[in-house]
Amino acid sequence: MKYLIAVIGALSFAIASNAQKAAVSAPEFDVIDFEKKFETAQFLVEYDNVAWKTTDVVMQQDKKELERLGEEWFAFKDKNNKWHAVYGKLVSSGYEKVFHYEMDDAEKIVASTAKLEKEFLDTHAKALSTARARLLTQIPEGSPRFNQYIRRNADNSFSVWLLPAFQTNGVAVYGGEGIYTIDAAGTKILKDESYFQTAFRGFRSSPPREIWLDFKEMDKPSLGAIFFVWYYKPYFTQIYIDSKKSTSTLIKSKDQYVWTHVVKESDTGSKPN
Repeated sequence: MKYLIAVIGALSFAIASNAQKAAVSAPEFDVIDFEKKFETAQFLVEYDNVAWKTTDVVMQQDKKELERLGEEWFAFKDKNNKWHAVYGKLVSSGYEKVFHYEMDDAEKIVASTAKLEKEFLDTHAKALSTARARLLTQIPEGSPRFNQYIRRNADNSFSVWLLPAFQTNGVAVYGGEGIYTIDAAGTKILKDESYFQTAFRGFRSSPPREIWLDFKEMDKPSLGAIFFVWYYKPYFTQIYIDSKKSTSTLIKSKDQYVWTHVVKESDTGSKPN
């Protein structure tokens, strides 16, 4: 899917992000930081789609098999760029795999016969468990439900993201994002880049309408905010990220999306009356 980035301020320009990337500068807006976060958000939305589609298949399986499942499910791409989803449970002896599926570009899902090494399964599951344990120390009891995402890095460490899920009552939630780098063994947090506002906030997904995400305490749009816009774009007519120094939104233009960032003249600017 094509998209553009436009920044409006003392000077205006656009970057064709899926085709060519230009080295540019703009007042008060960090394009490089936004690009990096947006690339991650696109991966997370793609991952989330695999989660939803394969979970639907899992729930059709034998009830006794479903009782064997724990919280440690995950998805990954193989060397051929095909998505896999693994469901099971982390126990004292390691990860017990129950279901393993593959999903192709047409979103056809089949049971996989690919062999997965014990180390691969165990470390992914442990990294998820480590991240969830940290998250529980950072959010109050009764917080919204979170979804989990994981990706193994080139150095064998793990990036784990825990973001508010689309709640079962149809509410889209924002205000907290667990972002962790975990060691290759899956047991130690090397970096914690999480961000939590003072409270979780949300919007019912119906009826479609314009909504504003209040991040005026932040200089730059957060990963969670960018993910929210990219994920929930079918549900709302317009979504704005209101940051301290800029306002960002996504606009549909023919066959592509355009990210537009308006740089504020001062740190007091926000949603117009």
